[in-house]
Amino acid sequence: MTDYILALDEGTSSARAVLFDQDVNEVASVQEAFSTTFPSPGWVEQDPLEVWRTQLDVLQKVVDTKLGSWNQVRAIGITNQRETTLIWDRKTGEPIAPAIVWQCRRTAGWCEQLKRSPMADTIQSTTGLVVDAYFSASKICWILEQVPDARQRAEAGELLFGTIDTWLIYCLTAGKTCVIDRTNASRTMLMDLRAGEWSQPLLDHFGIPNDLLPEIVPSIGTCGYTSGDIVGAEIPISGIAGDQQAALFGQGCTQAGEAKNTYGTGCFLLMHTGQEAPASKNQLLTTAAASLSPSESAYALEGSVFDAGTTMQWLRDGLKVLDDVTESEAIACLVEDTNGVWMVPAFTGLGAPHWEPNVRGSIVGLTRGTTRAHIVRAALESIALQTCDLVKAMEADSGTQLTELRVDGGAALNDFLMQFQADSLGIQINRPSYVETTVKGAALLAGTAIELYGDVSQTEDQTIFEPQWSQDERDSYLAEWRRIINHAVASVH
Repeated sequence: MTDYILALDEGTSSARAVLFDQDVNEVASVQEAFSTTFPSPGWVEQDPLEVWRTQLDVLQKVVDTKLGSWNQVRAIGITNQRETTLIWDRKTGEPIAPAIVWQCRRTAGWCEQLKRSPMADTIQSTTGLVVDAYFSASKICWILEQVPDARQRAEAGELLFGTIDTWLIYCLTAGKTCVIDRTNASRTMLMDLRAGEWSQPLLDHFGIPNDLLPEIVPSIGTCGYTSGDIVGAEIPISGIAGDQQAALFGQGCTQAGEAKNTYGTGCFLLMHTGQEAPASKNQLLTTAAASLSPSESAYALEGSVFDAGTTMQWLRDGLKVLDDVTESEAIACLVEDTNGVWMVPAFTGLGAPHWEPNVRGSIVGLTRGTTRAHIVRAALESIALQTCDLVKAMEADSGTQLTELRVDGGAALNDFLMQFQADSLGIQINRPSYVETTVKGAALLAGTAIELYGDVSQTEDQTIFEPQWSQDERDSYLAEWRRIINHAVASVH
């Protein structure tokens, strides 16, 4: 009888459940979208109950369709959109407010004030993060201040906070387990990164009660069991990681100096730094990575491009120059270059290494000769060029020169984008045959925890993209990109 691992991937726009066999091959998958609302400019919200119902629906469907019962499911792994913030009633499980999504900028003003205070340095040295609305702390404070009676109820121990992993595990276990793994906890701006514990000085500063917070647990190891009343069986939940750390693990990047970039809604570049947590001097983030042992801590440097897949979706839905984002490769290849067109897709500000929340998107260099192909090509190039900024900052922080970059995510299937990435970086790009490494990472964590899987560092067949530009071509192109991006930043100062 074949044993299976069930991996749950709760992303920014959809929930997915994937069954992996004993050889870590995907054998069945079900995915469903859920809604996101934008009640005010820069605000991004989701309904926690809809998120839960969608995830429950897909996991039941994939087991019922492929297996018919839970008898062969050995363990569950969970990966999730990070930083998204939920608060709910401890007894009833009812959310007291919509989930504030990681992309939401409602607390940007609050964060700008905090950045100018002496606490900013303390926050960065303690958590490894720069002060930004991206992270959970400001979202928690907003809910406690804006939802009637929320602060009083939190102080009375009536409420619970969690990121999406916490929420799903709470629901799967019928409220018996309230935990957050180290990788997600490291994105709250509340965890002492090196101690792996909530920082009491930060909780006191923000006025966040200890009783509101879940227990921090390792990414690997059983933390609870699903309720038979909820899913029909008691299955160990044995692996948890935020989506980008799950992808790092799924790519086999478990040693210092190994790096991956995920091309999804945003771009997320992580370099494993082993058991060292280096402080960034280039506005990158130091974050927890999933480790192979519950007793060991692992770390990574991270840089984020806020708008990658969203840029292509905007071309489709906003400008309507694409019927489908998969057309972008063929359309970009219709022209030899962008004809002088450059795009800065800062729809929600610029992430690392700039951290400029007020910058907005721009397209420059338009002429009467500009076609949709030039704009599409410029959009794809902008994704790769922002990644170049991250790599250069990461190399400076780590003292390690990358010789290869492992890539995954939906946009990694775009050959034009991957070749341009290799050309602009001047290093080899390695794309695995299975690019859904986020959900694979969740499966590997759970399967490794119960000793179903062995060596997670093994990599499968890959497509390799070698750089073709000369160094002079590369230097010239990147110099012009820096001029464009610096102008965009200067426009808000």
